[in-house]
Amino acid sequence: MSAARVSAGPVYLVPIAGLFGAVLMISLVLAGKIVSVGGLTFTAAVIVFPASYLFGDVLTEVYGYASTRAVVWTGFLAQALWILAYGIAAALPPASFWPHQAAFEAVLGATPRLALAGLAAYLTGEFLNAYLLAKLKLRFRGRGLAARLVASTLVGQGIDSALFIGLGFGGLYPAADLVRLALSIWALKVAWEIVALPLSVPLIGFLKRAEGRDAFDTDTDFNPFRLRG
Repeated sequence: MSAARVSAGPVYLVPIAGLFGAVLMISLVLAGKIVSVGGLTFTAAVIVFPASYLFGDVLTEVYGYASTRAVVWTGFLAQALWILAYGIAAALPPASFWPHQAAFEAVLGATPRLALAGLAAYLTGEFLNAYLLAKLKLRFRGRGLAARLVASTLVGQGIDSALFIGLGFGGLYPAADLVRLALSIWALKVAWEIVALPLSVPLIGFLKRAEGRDAFDTDTDFNPFRLRG
């Protein structure tokens, strides 16, 4: 890949960041529904939320921890905006001919608490996942991509699931049910990551070639609150 191509800037970073944000917003709405399939209980957000870790893996592996950090904080701000916008929308008086205020609140009413829980879980899990992936890449000199993706997800998604369930549903359901729910969600997310490996590994390889980038965070400041370096 030519130096001119690299200096022109990344081509796929913005689309990936956009998809990352879309997954987060969809997850906020779907998280309000708890489903049970095949003996496993989980929130409907599991349908799409693990994709945020896939995109986070791509960002860290190809573009580096600093790029992931910027995208993660952008996603945080988008979710915070959603909480504010929903609160205002729910508080506004409904039109006399619009009979769906109760349904609106019933479907989305749990969203603010879930969103706040999700923000804490999301920031902790995503940054931990990105940190571990970057460090493991240095430790193994870029080898063992699939194993590194799964290992970082095991830890990041585990913390994410525990925080989200504890903060989002604590006090609403028996503790034993919440533990089972968190474990089910964690298992499904990790399974999602493993099933997605035939997609994520070639995608990362393609992006490295197309962008002329393969980030190694040797001198990176891993402070999640520092947006540069």
